[in-house]
Amino acid sequence: MLDKNNVILIVTDIQGNLAQLMHEREALFKNVGILIEGIKALDIPILWIEQYPRGLGPTVPEVASHLDGYEPLPKKTFSSIRNQAIKERFESFKRNQVLLTGIETHVCIYQSAMDLLARGIETHVVSDAVSSRTALNKQIGLDKIARAGGHITTVETALFELLKVAEGDTFKKIIKLVK
Repeated sequence: MLDKNNVILIVTDIQGNLAQLMHEREALFKNVGILIEGIKALDIPILWIEQYPRGLGPTVPEVASHLDGYEPLPKKTFSSIRNQAIKERFESFKRNQVLLTGIETHVCIYQSAMDLLARGIETHVVSDAVSSRTALNKQIGLDKIARAGGHITTVETALFELLKVAEGDTFKKIIKLVK
């Protein structure tokens, strides 16, 4: 079960023209925005990752607009955790659960999940907040992650799992986000 004191959100590579090629991209951008806003309401740390921004361009505005106050961390590795600066930043939070969102499911999300799982980190991939250029590649990535011991979840499942109770100001904020 996700615990807000043990989890971190990693937002991965939702950039430039590549992001525009994603299967069901409008739903992806919307769901990633909801997830980020919910995570911020729960006061959970966020790592914002960009794959070779000089080549792929910046995070799309539909997602970047939810990340004001955060700085993207660049990488050239497919797995975020194989980048030394990102690995050190991740380890500084001392969290043992990860929520993964971003693109592409069968490449960067998959390889990041494999490396996190190999380190004993409980890894949750938010299935309605990840994508690939094709539905098949997305499904293959999710299937491989699940077979390796990763958890497949959704935006609402993750947010309510973290929330735990149906009361208070944070609950009200999250209800508004998911309606």
